[in-house]
Amino acid sequence: MKKLVLISMMVLLAACGGVKKTQEDLNSGNYVSAMNKAIKNLAENKTKKGNQAYILMLEDAFAKNSEREVEQITFLEKDGNPANLETIYKKYQQLKRIQERIRPLLPLSIIDEGRDANFRFSNYDSSILSTKNGLSQYLYDNASNLLTTAREKEDYRAAYDDLKYLENINPGYKETVAKMHQAHERGLEYIRVDIANETEQIIPERLENELLDFNTFGINNFWTEYHTRPLEDIQYDYALNLNFREIYISPEQINETQIIKEKQIKDGYEYLLDNQGNAVKDSLGNRIKVDRLKTVKCNFYQFTQFKSAQIGAQVSLTDLSNGQEINSYPLSSEFIFEHIYANYKGDKRALNTDLITLLDVRAIPFPTNEQMVYDAGEDLKMRLKSIVNQNQFVAGNRFND
Repeated sequence: MKKLVLISMMVLLAACGGVKKTQEDLNSGNYVSAMNKAIKNLAENKTKKGNQAYILMLEDAFAKNSEREVEQITFLEKDGNPANLETIYKKYQQLKRIQERIRPLLPLSIIDEGRDANFRFSNYDSSILSTKNGLSQYLYDNASNLLTTAREKEDYRAAYDDLKYLENINPGYKETVAKMHQAHERGLEYIRVDIANETEQIIPERLENELLDFNTFGINNFWTEYHTRPLEDIQYDYALNLNFREIYISPEQINETQIIKEKQIKDGYEYLLDNQGNAVKDSLGNRIKVDRLKTVKCNFYQFTQFKSAQIGAQVSLTDLSNGQEINSYPLSSEFIFEHIYANYKGDKRALNTDLITLLDVRAIPFPTNEQMVYDAGEDLKMRLKSIVNQNQFVAGNRFND
């Protein structure tokens, strides 16, 4: 019973809290927030007695919001600035959306006053259409002007944003799509990717191809394209240079380690004798047997094949308009080949299990220098991708520290 009372009190407090927050929004002029809270509760159960307060607050918030929005729209329309059309358009749309959310809830009865809540709905369709037409023309003209007078790529991107919004609110308007393609093409940052090799080692062709395959890196974004095979008809903005400064490959090494192992093992049995040399028997008169121990010895030879490759490189970004290096980062990577095998002389029974398993392993051919460099380059690819991803520049923002 106590548990039921506690749950009831918690539900009541939560309900009161919701009403209080809605009233706070209403009192502070956050009419849309107040209406959202009221509509949510009434949609769940509009006849619930505890929701009567929401009906009154929804009625009040709707009237005050409509009055305020219409006043602001009237002011903006009188101002006559076409830059206000987007704001006016959005306000009309919001007024219509609120009405469409309230309409399914009607009628909403106010029991204590014996009446239905009053909502003075208006038809905003004509205003929305006329404003949309004016806004469409304004966006189209503004974007077209930007495409003609643009000096920076940011101008083309601003034109694209206007056109994209225009296509969203008024699909197929004039030549919007064609101009979007034009704005996107001119607003792109083109980065040429170059690889240089200052070392005396040959970079494997497979590694070079994979380093230049920026599509697999997933780093191209809407306003940035990396070209590993430059096109003649494109003026590149930046050059991303990957310069191999050092490639070191160690000699092939086989290191030998000798381990001498001794162990006592069972080697049959013998009869137990007392100090006088007499046989010791158990309670049944049987002679007692004991293990005969034998010390065995084994020379264990462990061989470790070792070879390593280190790559040192530098990645830098250069502004091709002035030849200035914007930023650079060191890159390093290492790959180690290590293979262990073994053989022995002596009694294998002296060896532990972990050593015995190595006896089944045989020597293998060392990887070629080309393979070593390629394997070291695998890690280099990930490091390069990480640097570019962490320093992506969008809308003209270049590599940042």
